[in-house]
This record gives sequence, structure tokens and C-alpha cells, in this order.
Amino acid sequence: MKVRAPELTGRGWLNTDRDLTIGELRGRFVLLDFWTFCCINCLHVLDELRPVEEKWAEELVVVGVHSPKFVHEADPDALVAAVERYGVHHPVLDDPELTTWSAYTARAWPTLVLVDPEGYVVAQYAGEGHAHAIDALLADLVPQHRERGTLQPGDSPYVAPEVTPSDLRFPASVVRLPDGRLAVADAGHDEVVLLGADGEVVQRIGGFSEPNGICVLPADVAAEVGYDLVVADTVGHRLVGVELASGGLRTLAGDGQQWMGGDGTSRLSSPWDVAWWRERVWVAMAGIHQLWTFDPRTGAVEVAAGTTNEGLLDGPLEQAWFAQTSRLAADGERLWLADSETSALRWVEFEDGAGTVHTAIGTGLFDFGFRDGAADQALLQHPLGVAVLPDGSIAVADTYNGAVRRYSPTTREVTTVATGLSEPSALLLSEDGQALDVVESTAHRISRVPLGGVVEVEAFAHRTQRPVTEIGAELDLVVDFTPPPGQKVDDRFGPPSQLLVSSTPEALLREGGGRGTDLTRRLVLDPRVGEGVLHVAARAASCDADGGEGAACRMHQQDWGVPVRVAAADGTAEAVLRLPLGGSA
Repeated sequence: MKVRAPELTGRGWLNTDRDLTIGELRGRFVLLDFWTFCCINCLHVLDELRPVEEKWAEELVVVGVHSPKFVHEADPDALVAAVERYGVHHPVLDDPELTTWSAYTARAWPTLVLVDPEGYVVAQYAGEGHAHAIDALLADLVPQHRERGTLQPGDSPYVAPEVTPSDLRFPASVVRLPDGRLAVADAGHDEVVLLGADGEVVQRIGGFSEPNGICVLPADVAAEVGYDLVVADTVGHRLVGVELASGGLRTLAGDGQQWMGGDGTSRLSSPWDVAWWRERVWVAMAGIHQLWTFDPRTGAVEVAAGTTNEGLLDGPLEQAWFAQTSRLAADGERLWLADSETSALRWVEFEDGAGTVHTAIGTGLFDFGFRDGAADQALLQHPLGVAVLPDGSIAVADTYNGAVRRYSPTTREVTTVATGLSEPSALLLSEDGQALDVVESTAHRISRVPLGGVVEVEAFAHRTQRPVTEIGAELDLVVDFTPPPGQKVDDRFGPPSQLLVSSTPEALLREGGGRGTDLTRRLVLDPRVGEGVLHVAARAASCDADGGEGAACRMHQQDWGVPVRVAAADGTAEAVLRLPLGGSA
């Protein structure tokens, strides 16, 4: 049965000079990209769709539907900045109440919905890695609609915003060089910028793609390997070495392509920060929720912690879950980290050779806010930066609260140092140890904040609310995977799929949890627990249908957090999640 595409409803529009409607766009294909700017998977989709937008520029209109997770993301000024920061070159609907999100029954960030020229939904995709599927589907449908006369190619309704020039553009992080100069990862200019003592630009080093983190190598290591800095080149999916005297660059790890399951450590996925600790460069691999290490002396790249599953789970390194880890800060036997999507401050430490992950602040993916006091009650909102202070306390760039917070490992208390900042994303201790240099990313500047005071704040707590699904105590979970046109499931080299299921609280799921290769699973839930969130992570591979040597294979993956309530009766007996859905929807 054909389904009419619901209307596009929200607070307003960006990147266009008028409000758009489904009726106005009829005659062309419309691809709706449901995204939120905190989400690394959504940022991956923005990049992977660019070739599709260019190839089908006359036949396809891409419309971003921004459906926020965090309170800060619903701020219209914050959305304007994000659209510029991430180079979104198509119209964007501001949907702060998730009105259009709900009308299209989106369940996950990101979700893509393809509408045909007659205004019918023809495909829906969850997660990233679907650009090839969309391209193949358009190659099949465009000739059909052209022959029927329903396709009417036209110009894009995109209107580029005006941009005011500035020395820094969405700076991401800053480090101090041995000679006192500052090196800034200037993401908006795709450069590493060197600043003199007076704050003036003294050198620009290009050749990056949205760099977010910089690590200064110890002098003896730099002399041995021939470069001074390691840069996390986030959108370039690389680690890059910089030799300061010449400005020369060399790729240290990654080949510029995003990591997908099965790639080992030959490719990276959105490395966000780098830090020197335990004779290695530690890497916050935000795109796949892991920590990696890089040895400059040998060139060895290894996975150090994390399973690639997104969430907050402490324990041994190989079992821990992270969520878009951003900034890192080493402090002797501990490596502190800001885990942005769980609004958490966490640390890694080793004892008797075994590493473990611990959490100081934060409870999970959907709970956040602004609250001081005891660490187990304190709340952050998508922190991106962390720094170690002289007294051993930890400063946190509480990005979406526009604040600098302070955590004491001794007292386990949290206080606020400063507020009113513009998306602070990184912190650097001043040379005298009395202040912090704060990277205010959306203000395109570095500001100095004294460390002496404590600011009283108006506290709030928030939980991201999504529709709750009523289910029975026994549930058949089905992840429906349909290969893109021209591809097929290829199991010649082993199982092509993987499914991991867990729950919050853990006691909700009595049977059916854990990892397996079958995309169908019988779950048994505990009615006494009543409600919670089912966490489902699915992955499936497909290859060119004609096979043969050199056949292209692609990985499709998505994580879902599905709020559920166990009903005594009338509960859903089967839950179907699609990865992706092709054909009629």
C-alpha cells in the first residue's frame, strides 16, 4: 500500500528563502534526512550524501529535518551555527518539537526517508552507510518516473547563508607548544593555526578536513620520528603528523575512508582527540565509540578499549561502552575523558597491568542537565572538553550548558566555575595555573576564565523522551535487512550479520541478551521491572550481486534505543527494526 508523505512542519527553515512543502516539491524526489547535530552518525551521513546530492542535483532535493536530542540543540541560534559548521548545503527544517519526526515515525538518529515525485514514501533507512542504496534506488526509479512524465527536474531551493570572515572558525581545541605559542585545531578553516603570545595568527597549516584534536609529542619522541604534533583529522578519518619547522604533513594512520566493520585498524572513524599517555598516543575514536592507541616509534595502531556499542558501561577495557568520546586529558595513572553523548566524565586506569573504565559523572544516553553537588547526582549536557588542574581536580567544558565545571576526585563534588560561554569545547591551563583558556567554538575565539570562583546556577534535569512501545513479556525481535538494489547478502567468508541486545535497567531483559549472528531473537522481559530501554545494535554486510574479484561490499549498521513498557496483555508480540527498508513503506 502506498503511503502519502506527511507535510513538513516545524518552527522555521534555514538555507532557503521560503517555507517548503511536500506539494511544492512534487515532481522531484525528496530525501528527508532526520538528524541532530550532536550525533556523529548524523554527521557521517551528511558527508556520505554529498556525492548523491551532486549526481542527482536536478532530480533530487535533500531536506534536512533537524530533530534535537539535547535541550541546547533546540536553540535556533545553535542550529544556525551547526548548519554552517558542518557545511550543510541543502534546506533544513527546524523541528524542535519533533513534529515531522513523529509524522514519519522516525525511531533513530539518523533516519533517511525517500519520497517519490508523486509524493509517496518509497524507502526508509536507519543509520549510516546507505548512500549507495539510495543512489542505486534512484538509478532504478528516475527512468521510470521520467518515462511516465511525473519527474520534473528543477533547481535546488538551497540558498547559501552569509558568513562573516574571522581569524578562527569553529575552533575545536588548543595546546601549548614548548616555545609558548598556541596551536589551535581550527575545524572551520580545515587548518592548524599557530598563535603568538599576543594571540595573533603567526602561521596557518592547511591540508586537513575538520581537525578536532592536537597532541604535542615529547621532545625525544619528536626528534626520533621527525614530526612534532599528531592531529586528529576528524572528517579526514586520519591521524596526521605535523613537522612545525616546515609545516610538512604526513599521514600516520588511516587512508581517508571511514572505518566499517571488518576493516581492522587500517581505517579510522572520526578520530576526535589525541593525548600522550603511557608511551603512546591515545585516540578518542568518536565514530565507533572506542579508544585506540598509536605508537609513533613503530607506527602500530591498536584498539585499546570499547566494543563499538554506544552507551555507558564501566569495567575492563575490552568490555566497556563509550559514547562519542571527545576530549582526553592524562593525569599520571589516569586518563580522563569527556564522553559526550552520555553527558559523562569518565577515566581509564591500570592496576597490575589490567585497564578498567570508571565513571565520575553521568548515567546514560538520555539523561542530562545542569546540576552541581555530589557527583552521583550532578548533571552535564554534552561535554566536549576536559583538563587536569594543579590541585588534581578536573575541569570540564560543559559544552551545551555553556559552562566550565569542576570535579574533585577527593570530595566527589561538582561545582561551576563559569557560565555564559559559547559552546566551550576545549580547555587549556594557563602557564601560571590560575586560569583556563577556553575554546568558545561558536564564538570563534579563545577566552580566559579565572579559576578562583564558584558560580551558583539554576539547576535542571532532563530526560530525552520518545514514544514508549507497549510489548508483551515475550517478544520476537526481528531486524529486517534488505540489501540495496544490485547487491546481495554474501556469506562466503562467514556470517554477514551481527546482533547485540541489552537493556536498561539490566534486569528488564531476562533472556535473549548478548551478541549473535542471527538477526532474529526471542526476548523474555521481566514484568516486575515494568519498563526501560531495549538497546539493539545491528550490523549487516552486502556485496555486488554479480560477485567476482573486486566486487564492492558495504557495511550497514545502526544502534537503536527503544523505550518499552511490559504490558500484561495486548502487548506487541513482534518488533521489527529495519536496516534498511527498501520498496514501499
